[in-house]
Amino acid sequence: MKFSKAVFLLIITTAAALCTYAQSTVSPFDTTMYGKNSKAGKFVKTRGFNMYYETYGKGEPLLIIHGNGGSINNFLYQIPYFSKSYKVIVADSRAQGKSADTGDSLSYEMMADDLNALLDSLHMDSCYVIGWSDGGINGLLLAMRHPDKVKKLAVTGANLWPDTTAVAPFVYHWAMNYNDSLSKVQQTPEVKHVRKLAHLLSYEPHITTVQLSSIKCPTLVIGGDHDVLLPRHTMLIAESIPDSYLWILPNSGHATPIYYKDQFNEVVDNFFKKPYRKIEGFGRFN
Repeated sequence: MKFSKAVFLLIITTAAALCTYAQSTVSPFDTTMYGKNSKAGKFVKTRGFNMYYETYGKGEPLLIIHGNGGSINNFLYQIPYFSKSYKVIVADSRAQGKSADTGDSLSYEMMADDLNALLDSLHMDSCYVIGWSDGGINGLLLAMRHPDKVKKLAVTGANLWPDTTAVAPFVYHWAMNYNDSLSKVQQTPEVKHVRKLAHLLSYEPHITTVQLSSIKCPTLVIGGDHDVLLPRHTMLIAESIPDSYLWILPNSGHATPIYYKDQFNEVVDNFFKKPYRKIEGFGRFN
C-alpha cells in the first residue's frame, strides 16, 4: 500500500480546509499564489535546512504558522486581510511544504527554534503571532522559549499533550492506528517522511501547565466547540496563561481560519490592536 501526503492531509489541518471545497471544480487552495509566489518567496539556510518563506504588506510584523503537513497556502484567507495592516511573514515549517528536511527527527521545539532563527535572519526583534493547530503549539513554544520575540499570540486548535483528555477520542485512536499502519508498510522515503509528521500527532507535544504559565505576552486562545481538541482542554490552556482571553466558536470544528475566516480575522486583528484588559473584581459584572 502506498501512502501519499494527500492521504495524510485528509484528517489533519489542511484536510479540513480542502474539504470545504470538495465539490468545487477548482479549489482556491490549489490555485492561490500563496506558497508559490516567486516575487514574495525566499529561502533562508538555517539550522541545517533551507526554510521557505514569503512576506506580504507593510507595518508591524506578523508571523503566521501553519499546522501539521500544511503549508503557506493554508492561510489564503488571512494573508490578504492582515497584509493591509501588517508585514506578514508566512513560512513552510521544517519538513513541510517547500522546506525540505531529510533528517529522521522532528519536534515542535525544533520548529519553534526554526521560527526564532527565521525572525533573527529578518532582523525582527518581536512580532505578533498567529498559529493554527500544530502551528498553535509552535506559537506557544515560541512564546515560552523565545519570549522576547512574541508581542501578542493568537492560537487556534492547539494542545499541550497527546491523549484523550486533550484530543477527541475518535481522532486520538485514528492517529494511533494510522501510525501503526505506517509502521507495517514498506519504508520508502515518502512513508518515512509521513511517519515523521504522523508521530507528532500521536506522541507529541508534552507541555505542562506550569510551563505554560511562563508565557508573558497577551494570548488569545481559540477553538471550535466541536474541534479535534476538546473545548475543556482549550479552556485549560487559556486558564494557564496569565494574560489570556478565551474564544470558543459555536458550531465549529478545527478549521476556524477557514470556515469562520471573516470573524476569525476581525477578532484576532482587534485583539492585536487593542491593549490587553484585565477584568477583575466588580468589573466582572460589566
